[in-house]
Amino acid sequence: MKLEIFRTLWGYRASKAQALDELLEAGFDGMEARLPLTPVERAEFGAFLRANHVPYIATVFTAYDVLPEQSATTAEHLTDLEQKLAWSTELAPRFVNVLAGNDRWQLPQQVEFFGRALEVARKHGQTVTFETHRARSLFNPWVTLELIRQLPDLRFTSDISHWIVTCERLLDDPEDDLSAFVERVHHIQARVGYDQGPQVPHPAAPEYARELAFHQQHWEAVWTSQQARGYQVSTMTPEFGADGYLHHLPFTNVPVADLWSLNVGMGQTEREHFQRFTHTTSR
Repeated sequence: MKLEIFRTLWGYRASKAQALDELLEAGFDGMEARLPLTPVERAEFGAFLRANHVPYIATVFTAYDVLPEQSATTAEHLTDLEQKLAWSTELAPRFVNVLAGNDRWQLPQQVEFFGRALEVARKHGQTVTFETHRARSLFNPWVTLELIRQLPDLRFTSDISHWIVTCERLLDDPEDDLSAFVERVHHIQARVGYDQGPQVPHPAAPEYARELAFHQQHWEAVWTSQQARGYQVSTMTPEFGADGYLHHLPFTNVPVADLWSLNVGMGQTEREHFQRFTHTTSR
């Protein structure tokens, strides 16, 4: 199994061409980015991806952005998902990562929604993974594990940093058995969270060594599972972001770190980590 590392375009303001030059220089393998929502934007982005042979992971949101419309029903979320999966076929993504549902729904609504979402994904012939994310249905591990019990065909994008801040602790207690989730993770978003937030100021800072170690143990568990499932490629997107995630100094509002440098460093660290992992497991 090999590791392919994707660049997130979350919050990126420069051109796609510049983003491509930067990711290639950093040794990344592709792009993870929002699905463009207008025909013109999709046509332009699709032409760019094809001309440059860029592997692409599409990200979509149901009803209608990162934070869902609170009044939107499960039916409206499903209609939105169906439309966006149809659009995504225009760009031939590696797979589609979906931030789905709403954390306010009761469990029967969650089960109904994800059961029908799986049907929609099959209808469009897309590989669809559902991302663990606050404000969405998969905002905590316990709801997710119950959904898995009832819908074992679900596949996931693991951004476990969201669960750390939701649960206000590292999920390393003997009672925290996430194996049913790990066995269904298709893609990893590599950001290090801590008990009071989804993003540490810097993952290399010694004061966050325990948090980094926990996340790396989780990613290793995913890699082990993917190997057992016969994966030839594991995908990972370093996803340190802005939008309130990146810490700023008070009064001056100066960022405590350079965002692209954080993601480049995370990518390099995890490529080395993966090499150690494969060396150990190949003995």
